[in-house]
Amino acid sequence: MSDMDVEAGLKDVELNEVEVEPEKLPMNSSGGGPGDSNGALKAKAAEAEQPFTGLSKEELLKVANTPGWVRVRWALLLLFWFGWLAMLAGAIVIIVQAPRCKALPALRWWQQGTVYQLDVGAFQDSQGDGRGDLAGVQQRLEEIAALKVKGIVIGPIHQNSPDLINETSLTEIESVYGNMEQFDNLLAAAHRKGIKVILDLTPNYKGSQEWFGINFNVTDGHQDLLREKEAFQFWLQKGVDGIRLGGIEQVLHSVPSRLMEWQNLTRNFSVDEKPRVLIVSTVMTNLGEILQLLNQSDVDLVFSNYLHRAIAISNLSAAAVQQSVEQYINGTGKAWPSWAVSGPKIGHMATMNANLAGLLPVMLFTLPGTPFIYYGDEIGLQGDMPGQTPWMLWNSSENAGFTSQLSNRPKPSFNRTVEGQKSDSNSHLSLFKKLSLLKVKERSLQFGEFRSVYSSGSVYAYLRAWDQSDRFMVLLNFGTEPTTISLRGEDLPAKASVELSSLTSRSEEAVELTTVSLGGGEGLVLKFPFVP
Repeated sequence: MSDMDVEAGLKDVELNEVEVEPEKLPMNSSGGGPGDSNGALKAKAAEAEQPFTGLSKEELLKVANTPGWVRVRWALLLLFWFGWLAMLAGAIVIIVQAPRCKALPALRWWQQGTVYQLDVGAFQDSQGDGRGDLAGVQQRLEEIAALKVKGIVIGPIHQNSPDLINETSLTEIESVYGNMEQFDNLLAAAHRKGIKVILDLTPNYKGSQEWFGINFNVTDGHQDLLREKEAFQFWLQKGVDGIRLGGIEQVLHSVPSRLMEWQNLTRNFSVDEKPRVLIVSTVMTNLGEILQLLNQSDVDLVFSNYLHRAIAISNLSAAAVQQSVEQYINGTGKAWPSWAVSGPKIGHMATMNANLAGLLPVMLFTLPGTPFIYYGDEIGLQGDMPGQTPWMLWNSSENAGFTSQLSNRPKPSFNRTVEGQKSDSNSHLSLFKKLSLLKVKERSLQFGEFRSVYSSGSVYAYLRAWDQSDRFMVLLNFGTEPTTISLRGEDLPAKASVELSSLTSRSEEAVELTTVSLGGGEGLVLKFPFVP
């Protein structure tokens, strides 16, 4: 037999071993009977590979109604309701046990922020004649609105021949300032930006005495009252938000009841959604006289030079500042206080004391009451030339952006202008904006309690706190040299965050109250949360 025949025989044997006849396959021990075949097994395997399609609706209902599943559903339902009731009970307990918030005081708009006084003739010239005007003020409303002030004082702008009462009209506008249409446009534009407008109606503002030197006898007094009543009604009907009157000490000493008449005229036009304000201005600096005017006249705001006089002294001490501030606050009683260190008769903050140019606004904006600021205070404006009212410095052009008319006034440096300080986060303008925003949004600074916490050497510190709101600690170093102080108290934390500083050199985010370092002339505002 050849090798090829042997190989063929082996292949036949292998094929015979593999291709076993169906009837010779052993029976499945698990059953199936003698008739089972390989085809049946293949059918079962194919059936097992089909996907599971889930139970039908009838099958699900049948399973769901079994006793076991019924008990599970009831257990889960009870667990849900018990959990919900427990959370409700916990919330009620928290609400009942939590300290109740105080009701917020009802504040008028002039009590919620800053009043900005501007000199129309020095603010912005729109006609190129070298004199500021009403249209110019309207052009700069965007910059005013950026300061977050609540209202602006305009004027006096009425016709006035110095010391000539018969040639003075409280209801007509001096032509150098514009006309009535421009005033109406300014008023409407200011209101659209949420800025209130107060008109100064001091009669003889160009003359030697602001009230013409009248003794307010029966005849003249009656005529003047009629003239004033007509003027009040005219401007309030136009929509101005308040009236300001200067030189009030002359009226106060002659006919004190006149103040009540003015207040009644103003309040006759006040409604809840549009309250009107009466502001009187005095050059008196005696605290007793100012408090008498504030408490007995029932006017809304008194503008005085009290604070200016209190701090415009050499070798100023913290004890003297504390005494002046506390006596004024305590003396106002239920009346609303106000503060100013600059104005038409006393000039700008930076002119008063350049070393305190940053500290003074920090103080004004954080004391309880309404701060008054004078145009240009926000950029550290100073009177460059004696006898001249300084122009507002808008940019570093030859005319400071105030007018297109050529002048001999010096060209300002860029960093002293509004344009130059806008983009500088460390500028005087940025400091003003931050302070004004804090005054508007923080309850503790709007109407919070006031308490002195430190007074030694050149440093004075006080605390502003309202109910459960954030607390603010204000530290003022009236000296020229750096110093370090330690603040301790049961209600004071170990640390406080730095809200803002009048010095650009301060960079830390928080300070230890036991070792607070202050630069010369620095005003520092710290913040810490209420702790029950």
